[in-house]
Amino acid sequence: MKFSDVIIAVASLFVVAWMINTVLNFVLLPASTSYGGEVAYILSVLISAPIVGYVFAGKMREESRMASIGKVVVLFAVLMIFVMTMGALSKHYPLFIDDQLSSMYGTTTTNSWTNAQWFWYETAYFMLVATLYAVFSLLFGFIGLYLGSMRKPSAKT
Repeated sequence: MKFSDVIIAVASLFVVAWMINTVLNFVLLPASTSYGGEVAYILSVLISAPIVGYVFAGKMREESRMASIGKVVVLFAVLMIFVMTMGALSKHYPLFIDDQLSSMYGTTTTNSWTNAQWFWYETAYFMLVATLYAVFSLLFGFIGLYLGSMRKPSAKT
């Protein structure tokens, strides 16, 4: 795959996953506010990756299929970390992290942690979530693209 093909495949994967993720968020967030967003993301990658793999199967077979899939999923994981970082810059994300940390450690901002401790715990929590999103993007993206690209290219007439 040429670099331009990789960019188009990643953009296609991102758009399809984003559309599926949006619909799944409306369904899963009311059912489970704790993990609805994560489940929606995982399912969106699992659904969209085979679709994009099927569409780009011919391009992926031009050279090593594993190398082509690897290029696409690595760039997709970097894009998803970037998008997640942009979302974390919203004013509500630190409040979400504070709620999660308070429920995990049974503390509040007034009774036991200093501001520095809150800052470092929030940073560590964000890095953990970003790492999990990257791992899900790499793992499920690779599996989906591999399964989707298994179709045989049609014979040109």
